[in-house]
Amino acid sequence: MYYSDEIIEEVRSRNDIVDVISTYVKLQKKGSSYFGLCPFHNEKSPSFSVSRQKQMYYCFGCGAGGNVFTFLMEYENYTFVEALKYLADRAGVELPEEEYSKEAKERADTRAILLEINKAAAQYYYVQLKSSQGAVGLGYFKKRQLSDETIKAFGLGYSNKYSDDLYRYLKSKGYKDDMIAKAGLISIDEKNGVYDKFWNRVMFPIMDVNSRVIGFGGRVMGDAKPKYLNSPETMVFDKSRNLYGLNRARRTKKPYFLLCEGYMDVISLHQAGFTNAVASLGTALTPGHAALIRRYVQEVYLTYDSDGAGTRAALRAMPILRDAGITAKIIRMEPYKDPDEFIKNLGAEKFEERIASARNVFMYSLEVLEKEYDMNSPEGKTEFMKETARRLTQFEEEIERNNYIEAVAKAYHVGFEDLRKLVGKMAVQAGLAKPVERPREIQNNRKNKKEDGILVSQKILLTWLIESEDIFRQIEKYITPEDFSEGLFRQVAELLYEQYEKHEVNPAQIMNHFTDEEEHRQVAGLFHTKIKELTTVKEQEKALQETILRVKDHSIEEATKNLDPTDIQGLQRLMNEKRKMQDLRTLHISIN
Repeated sequence: MYYSDEIIEEVRSRNDIVDVISTYVKLQKKGSSYFGLCPFHNEKSPSFSVSRQKQMYYCFGCGAGGNVFTFLMEYENYTFVEALKYLADRAGVELPEEEYSKEAKERADTRAILLEINKAAAQYYYVQLKSSQGAVGLGYFKKRQLSDETIKAFGLGYSNKYSDDLYRYLKSKGYKDDMIAKAGLISIDEKNGVYDKFWNRVMFPIMDVNSRVIGFGGRVMGDAKPKYLNSPETMVFDKSRNLYGLNRARRTKKPYFLLCEGYMDVISLHQAGFTNAVASLGTALTPGHAALIRRYVQEVYLTYDSDGAGTRAALRAMPILRDAGITAKIIRMEPYKDPDEFIKNLGAEKFEERIASARNVFMYSLEVLEKEYDMNSPEGKTEFMKETARRLTQFEEEIERNNYIEAVAKAYHVGFEDLRKLVGKMAVQAGLAKPVERPREIQNNRKNKKEDGILVSQKILLTWLIESEDIFRQIEKYITPEDFSEGLFRQVAELLYEQYEKHEVNPAQIMNHFTDEEEHRQVAGLFHTKIKELTTVKEQEKALQETILRVKDHSIEEATKNLDPTDIQGLQRLMNEKRKMQDLRTLHISIN
């Protein structure tokens, strides 16, 4: 759905950023801004700044920043449209009706009904758990040492012994058979007619990241099979792209997730205070899961069962997490099977100790590999080291590879150089070795450093321009948006210059032109670049002039490099720019 710039700005302007963020973060006014502890990373000293004047926030610790839309996109994991709708509702702004094709409208209507049915079913299961019929289910949860608060928080329930109980309830609410079936809650066949998918089971509602019920898991009471049963995949439930407990874990301030195998592991950990625990939904970890995790954290601690199946699952998960850019560690559960048993027997403090001593994933994989070789014989250990060397070739970065070679050499009492040579040999055999082009690498590094320096200068200049109209007016005829690098920098500069022309400078409005969360973060950074502390006005003016000269000089250098020798007009423009450069060298820019 497309919303006009006007309606987006109306919604933003009617939601004061300080008021919105204050409902999430305790803020204290200091000068013209408000400060608090950043909700996006752990910190002891407040570095999270909210400006009522700019209608923007920025964390000088982790770099998170943006306007009121960005905050909800980061904190609540909303899409831009979801944040817009939430804030429109908060401010009483009526958004235009979404226009759908007939097919799209049917899909949207069906999704809405399926979510309604799932919510109604979850409420029904919860009520059943508290009734006399649900005594067996409540007894199960109490035996597992779950408190009433935890049962309520996770919406746990019970499906009773009557195989059409939920079906009759949903029919009484007016839902049709085809929709209840599409929700995965009933089965229909000629022999048995209509019957519930879940009965005589304790129920675990599965929620999406926005706490909407999208499916269920059920554990049977008794010895019937299967022991655990999950909802089939539906229009609203894709088990390979959802994680149990994520709706609660995403609010954690910890920089990592505890990745479990089962529902009870997640619930037990949350009850014990480990509110960053999640689990895959009755399936092995998938790239979809890893991509979802990567949106929130860059590190995962695997708490899989300590049996053979859990070990194999952990080993399968490792490359998936690595490919997604996630660092993984293994928490050892011995002598217990899983986190639930561990917590009940040893408690939260001991589990914290296990987290602190978690094993590096690669080193853990070698411990498992050891069991396949006779490490007491020279032949066995040699073959083990060859396989280890082969695995070490997977690390493409030389520094990282050497660090692991060093760790392995120390752990298995072999020479670093000997192992490094063996890794090189395995790389050649596998066709992975590449010639090193050191001169080009050095040249590229120098080039990258220069480019990075120019971008920093451009960020500093944008920060200065947004802070002071007086500075803008002094340099606007010398510095134009074309002097900023193409892409985000130039786009932001163009928008800022347009605002100055209209005498309506509004940095938060500039962010309305971007809908991607990462773009919001980058734009916010352009307006909050740290400028070196300078004690005197003279020092500040000198630094500002040097920054302007660097930006202009780079712009001329790029224009010269890309100029077609036959382009006479382009040559004239370049000569004009060089004259401006000379004027800039003698221009005195005052900072009031």
